[in-house]
Amino acid sequence: MRAVVVIPTYKERENLPELLDLIWKACPELHVLIADDYSGDGTPEYLKARLEFGSLLHVLERRDKEGLARAYLAGFDWALQHDYAHVLQMDADLSHDPLDLPKLLEEAGRGTSLVLASRYFQGVRVLNWEISRLLLSLGASFYVRVLTRMPFMDPTGGFKCYQADLLRHVVARNIISQGYAFQIETLFWAYMLGGRIVEVPIIFGQRKNGASKMSGGIAVEASWQVIRIALLEVWLRLTGEASRLRASEGAIAPSHAVSLAHHRDAD
Repeated sequence: MRAVVVIPTYKERENLPELLDLIWKACPELHVLIADDYSGDGTPEYLKARLEFGSLLHVLERRDKEGLARAYLAGFDWALQHDYAHVLQMDADLSHDPLDLPKLLEEAGRGTSLVLASRYFQGVRVLNWEISRLLLSLGASFYVRVLTRMPFMDPTGGFKCYQADLLRHVVARNIISQGYAFQIETLFWAYMLGGRIVEVPIIFGQRKNGASKMSGGIAVEASWQVIRIALLEVWLRLTGEASRLRASEGAIAPSHAVSLAHHRDAD
């Protein structure tokens, strides 16, 4: 299974040595693409000095700070151009445990179109968060589920594994979200395209270094983007476009969104 994990960075240089070593401890043959958003902290120079550079390690040097969504889309485009069968995404701050990568790849190897590493599937699995932050995150997940009708317990998560054909169709849509709503919008299109989507439980930790990129502006953008996506879902359903979309893209994955438990029962 030829796979690459896309990791956007902005001033994450201090996390990279541990992150890369843990990734290759878990998956020795996994390719890594760092999409650096012009950090100015020596990230590209550090990566190019690693022995793995050019074989397993790649860097996409972006010349402007355009944010999470544009970095991911640029990384996805690079991965698809290089013919990887599976494309993963994860954060660089070590809140996503690289040792969970084999779990995602194992599920992807069963023919799953999109694997979601879930903080809230089969219980709450978050470490060292203040209760206010946890309640905000749980509330956001509930808000997304209710408005968009997507059945996932953790629709805002950023640790995923795409089958390349599904990802190609997702990024071909008009993705306009700029911040963390990008995670919701791409999941929405994967769901509307009829991809087989499975949640697997992970333990989510606290970032080890650096500062969170979350801001009030990002939260506001995410809130109104969810409303836009919800209205889009209604329009697609009422016009019959949702059925036509799934029928036209049905060759991607002939199934529907399921939980891990349901997936196991189906097997």
